[in-house]
Amino acid sequence: MSTSTPPGAPPYDAALSARLGAALAAKGPDYVPRTHHFTGDPGKHVPTYTNRLILETSPYLLQHAHNPVDWRAWGDEAFAEAARLHRPVFLSVGYSTCHWCHVMEGESFEDEEIARYMNEHYVSIKVDREERPDVDAIYMSAVQALTQSGGWPMSVWLTPAREPFFGGTYFPPRDGARGAQHGFLTILRELATTYAKDGERVGRAAKSLVEAVRKDMESSGGAGAMPAATVIGETVDYFKRSFDGVEGGVRRAPKFPSNVPIRLLLRANRRSGDADALHMATLTLAKMAGGGMYDQLGGGFHRYSTDARWLVPHFEKMLYDNALLAVAYAEAAQATGRADFARVARETLDYVLREMTSPDGAFYSATDADSEGVEGKFFVWSLKAIEDVLGAGPETARFVRYYGVTAGGNFEGENILNAAHPDEAEWAALASARQKLYDVRARRAPPLRDEKVLAAWNGLMISGFAVAGRVLGEPRYVAAATRAATFVLDRMRAGGAGRLARSFKDGRPGPAGFLDDYAFVTAGLLDLYEAGFDRRFLADARALADDTQRLFADARGGWFMTAGDHEALLAREKPAYDGAEPSGTSVALLNALRLATFTGDDRWRQIAEGAFGSVGAVLANRPMAMTEALLALDWASDDAREVAIIWPRGATAEAARPLLEVLRTTFLPNVVRAAASEADVEALAELAPFVEGKVATGGKPTAYVCERGTCQLPTHDPVAFAAQLAAAKPR
Repeated sequence: MSTSTPPGAPPYDAALSARLGAALAAKGPDYVPRTHHFTGDPGKHVPTYTNRLILETSPYLLQHAHNPVDWRAWGDEAFAEAARLHRPVFLSVGYSTCHWCHVMEGESFEDEEIARYMNEHYVSIKVDREERPDVDAIYMSAVQALTQSGGWPMSVWLTPAREPFFGGTYFPPRDGARGAQHGFLTILRELATTYAKDGERVGRAAKSLVEAVRKDMESSGGAGAMPAATVIGETVDYFKRSFDGVEGGVRRAPKFPSNVPIRLLLRANRRSGDADALHMATLTLAKMAGGGMYDQLGGGFHRYSTDARWLVPHFEKMLYDNALLAVAYAEAAQATGRADFARVARETLDYVLREMTSPDGAFYSATDADSEGVEGKFFVWSLKAIEDVLGAGPETARFVRYYGVTAGGNFEGENILNAAHPDEAEWAALASARQKLYDVRARRAPPLRDEKVLAAWNGLMISGFAVAGRVLGEPRYVAAATRAATFVLDRMRAGGAGRLARSFKDGRPGPAGFLDDYAFVTAGLLDLYEAGFDRRFLADARALADDTQRLFADARGGWFMTAGDHEALLAREKPAYDGAEPSGTSVALLNALRLATFTGDDRWRQIAEGAFGSVGAVLANRPMAMTEALLALDWASDDAREVAIIWPRGATAEAARPLLEVLRTTFLPNVVRAAASEADVEALAELAPFVEGKVATGGKPTAYVCERGTCQLPTHDPVAFAAQLAAAKPR
């Protein structure tokens, strides 16, 4: 199977052509490329062009493997070619489920005139931001310095030395398109001309941008002061001033789930009894779950709401959003006792099990916003379509009323289902109607699913299943977390015990992992230990945290995003911003504090203090930029407890269920939990020394609540145990 060289590109040599042909043939007869360019009968799915991206495993790169653009993957070879040809580099960064990435592909990268110009005047590189967050972060910093905004697709023009000199995000293809004065083709021509004729000007621009990038990414240092706990209250006050008291979230659009730090608000309420903090958390959770941003039929959350009412989503579903929200809803259910929050956590995780879990138990990355080339088509309904499924009786009328369905629709003539006034009894009554519609929807052409497995995002989802499994009493969720953790530990490390990989696709691990991969997986393993008390996961968490220190630690305090032996880029970032995902810094900080409490090893406390110092200026001046780090500050400024439950030799954990139920239902965030049979205490004490010498007194399951090794009276009584936990308030 062969295809033509992209227009304007030099002919591929015989060896490369053979490799491309073999890679294409290996896709099999059912391979359907995402491209408008075919040879002969489109039904045969034979693409006109095939470029080097066919050799990659990233779903995003493979989407562009048949563009007429002569794309290359990021690497030394591409930049060496640019230097040899004395050409600038065009860098395009995106991800497989990015709607506007698809738009720019269709408008520009599949346009043969534009592709020919790119092939004749540039070396063009594609990067999957989810596989290479280090590259993405550096050039996003440059784009933000230039434009004061950012996003994807990201478009950056570089010198062969990898230095940026111009950039932006999405560009319409030609002048006047979408109201743009200058289209992408015009910009390509102007910048190629400038690069060729005015190298001095390009050099000045590149130098200025590189300085800005380094200042932005390497600004956090060390030896700063430990922030005061009052920063938490100040941050909560900031969110009070920007809070939307009607719809929840912040008073603006678009609205992202991460705009309001739910878990921090729950801790602030516990810390000071701040009723407003609790109200902000619960109103936001309720409004998100009732809105169109939540998939009312299938469960799970879309990426964000384009409006202020959580109604019209950007229809992508990202694994990390659903992982983080599962934890937030589970903790809120625990803190408030609200059944609706527990339900949403369950529905979200059931969606992930049903639609986002590989046969091996790992979790896929995302699903697209588009179906059959139309954004949201898979998810929306006309009134007639609903009536065709449910009939014209009272069930339909009830469903239409509850989910806000109208003949005119609320999104491009169709309806995004939403419950403006959620009611659990009404929700339960409509279960049959929802199932009928879900079954019909399942026969529609589904959005593309990115089946790349990312270590970091799997770590977040392991936490999601583990925390919800523990809080909601769902062993199947703990089992799902266990399968995923086993996959990551066994399949995503070289030889099963080596360096953690960033990604896994097509049976092989991808590039080396970053700080967030190590930090998020470590956190997931700690949560999984506390959910099922399998001590191998506590051991693995400690080992992975040690690896994090060895590979990423800055001697001045904190951590770099990349390991010391990583490819040298323009800057070595020390993450200091929590966005849609928490930063690796924030999660590693809390990991260190949890390990300090688990192990009693003062080294971990010192590591945490150094990390606080490295981001001290951010937490002092812009704490809302690192709200996940404030979870660690809440822990550090609390009297973190050690809780152990021990049952007699020969008995099972079932004997300790009354005590375990108290622990399960109590919202106590700053605590480490351990449980074991008396027969296993000695082995567990090697990992968690605070359990040493603990016994099942009187031959009965016994609970211990301790602080720095000093314990209250052991008890068999669940009521007394609950009182001891309730007394564990922050100082």
